[in-house]
Amino acid sequence: MKNCLRIAIIAGLLIISALTFAPSQAGAASKTYKRTVERYHIPDIALINQEGKNVRLKSLVDSGKPVIVDFIFGTCTTICPVLSASFTSLQNKLGADSEKVHLLSVSIDPENDTPRVMRDYLKRYRAKPGWDFLTGSRKDVDTVMKSFDAYISNKMSHYAVTFIHMPGGNSWIRIDGITSTSEFIEEIKKAGLAL
Repeated sequence: MKNCLRIAIIAGLLIISALTFAPSQAGAASKTYKRTVERYHIPDIALINQEGKNVRLKSLVDSGKPVIVDFIFGTCTTICPVLSASFTSLQNKLGADSEKVHLLSVSIDPENDTPRVMRDYLKRYRAKPGWDFLTGSRKDVDTVMKSFDAYISNKMSHYAVTFIHMPGGNSWIRIDGITSTSEFIEEIKKAGLAL
């Protein structure tokens, strides 16, 4: 009988502890990303878009539009689909104004991400005008990754990182980690884009 009472008391204390501490732990665990403000020197490198056209990265960034950049590859089945789903959600939210924000996905697998692969990838995500997938030589892609302090030597060790740049400034908001769609939209609003 005493053992049953002890077990009941211990169980009750464990339940109370769980209820008391669960909200704060859940709140801490709900934010899965880190936001910082950084400055980057964007190289004036020619890359190739999904249409096979040469484009200058610096010109795209300095276009006078808000720019959002991520690093992905066409055959990725882990992080890249999540990042791309956020781009799709943003374009859907913008609707007819989707071209007012320039989305740039830079391939970290230039050996395999041909314009055709990139076109098919964007089609899979129902990309609207305003979202470009860029590739180039290994050297140029590495230079771009290094300029954003996001260099990785192996595509399989890549991580989620997104960069938001508003026109007229030289700072970037860096988002390390995975955001939910609502967190992603909120970060873009905080950057100054009216949605």
